[in-house]
Amino acid sequence: MQQYKGQRLTENDLRFHLLQQMRLRRRQQYQHFMDTGTIDTGSLPTHNTTPLPVIGDTQDNDYPKTLTQKKKPGWYDRFLLMVEGLAVIALLFVVFNGFSLVQTLNREISSALQQPTLTPTPLIAPVVLPAGHTFSGGAPVPNEAEIPEHLRPIVQAMAAIPLPTQSPQQPIRIQIPAIDVDAPVVQGDGWEQLKKGVGQHIGSANPGSDGNLVLSAHNDIYGEIFRDLDQLQEGDVIRVFTSQSSYEYIVLQTQVVEPTRVDVLNQTADPITTLISCYPYGINNQRIVITAKLRK
Repeated sequence: MQQYKGQRLTENDLRFHLLQQMRLRRRQQYQHFMDTGTIDTGSLPTHNTTPLPVIGDTQDNDYPKTLTQKKKPGWYDRFLLMVEGLAVIALLFVVFNGFSLVQTLNREISSALQQPTLTPTPLIAPVVLPAGHTFSGGAPVPNEAEIPEHLRPIVQAMAAIPLPTQSPQQPIRIQIPAIDVDAPVVQGDGWEQLKKGVGQHIGSANPGSDGNLVLSAHNDIYGEIFRDLDQLQEGDVIRVFTSQSSYEYIVLQTQVVEPTRVDVLNQTADPITTLISCYPYGINNQRIVITAKLRK
């Protein structure tokens, strides 16, 4: 029992007064909503016969439907939602298309940067085989007597032509174990080039490629690199190195020819190498030619 303004109230009385106060406050809220125009007055209770809400009851009949129900989206809201969806789809398309364009552009630039290695070709066909020399006053000099007189000015002029830059596919070293040869390979087989080592004939094939790889060196001057070519036997190994790979050629034959046998420089369908040097030792009025085939 509790006292309420001097009266003793039971639990039911207290409950009744509490519900009355709750109902009064709710009426005041409805009046405020009505005054401010928040709700329609037609949704308010119009008489006092509305049953009092029960504490804990999940259903309240005194609240207007405008407060208990959510507003359904109208056509304008649906239109805005559709526009937003289309904008997202368009953005994704632009991003994907831009990415594809960048990839295509990169591939085109990469293809444009990859240029094939051009194979240089001689201006005129050689008239004599390389490595020819003689001695004048004890010093070695090119043997111009081997060259037809009317062609000597052209051959002399060709010596001043700049050599192409060496590519990674061209030879840089040669080894012949059977005769203890291990020497560098340079581009060109002119007089100045053969002072530095073994020379690759301009326009001949690269190691490992189809065609005739022509390599020349002296036999009795400037290191005597090819002095013992005549000792090579069929089946001996010739190794040619590039900056990236190495290749083995197997000796097929040896022949001694005249300096004018320039046909041994011709290109072939099969991958071979041709080694050329003066012959015989100290006389040098002929050439020794070694032919070897690529080991696959």
